[in-house]
Amino acid sequence: MGLNVDWNDFWTPVWLSIKVSAVAGVAVFALATAAARWMARRRFPGHSAVEVVLLLPLVLPPTVVGFALLTALGRRSWIGYAYEKLAGGPIVFSWIAAVVAAVVVAFPLAYRTMKTGFEEVDRQLEDAARVSGASEWQVFRFVTAPLASRSLIAGFILGYARGLGEFGATIMIAGNIPGRTQTIPTAIYVATDGGNMALAWAWAAVMTAIAFGMLLLANRFSSRG
Repeated sequence: MGLNVDWNDFWTPVWLSIKVSAVAGVAVFALATAAARWMARRRFPGHSAVEVVLLLPLVLPPTVVGFALLTALGRRSWIGYAYEKLAGGPIVFSWIAAVVAAVVVAFPLAYRTMKTGFEEVDRQLEDAARVSGASEWQVFRFVTAPLASRSLIAGFILGYARGLGEFGATIMIAGNIPGRTQTIPTAIYVATDGGNMALAWAWAAVMTAIAFGMLLLANRFSSRG
């Protein structure tokens, strides 16, 4: 069992994980906010079915999500083909693929948290703003968003933390290329498999510290009256 920590290689997966999670967190926040706002205020045929589809990645095994993404974004798919023509390289086995995996698995958690916040906003206040001449954007910006701000912030934090810890879908679509796509979870897997437990413990400690801090923040925002 290895006991040496190569600090030159230690920080690369950490910074890559932070970068991937930051980009994914912003994307999840935008997508989940729009979807949660729409689903909380609209009722239409098939509403329950759409809700199930949006939450499905939350209960599916990450390998199933990764397989679906690999099929949808691989070089043989039209999306993968179009991306490769525009970007000059495939989307799979790139850090962008890691972002996509993080977005998909983190979205349901953020969406559910934000939807709860939107459902708690008094519709009469929104209607009063509309009667006063406010546009839909103004209603959202000055009425809905401030009243649901605790849930929005908590949703962003939970989405960020979930994306940071993503492993199964990431390793299937992005792989585990050191310096390119190797995030903290995949790095821990390789270190453990290679018997370098000291390095695995060091990465696990960093991951735990970040996750603990993010969840603590999310809990404070979601429970604050």
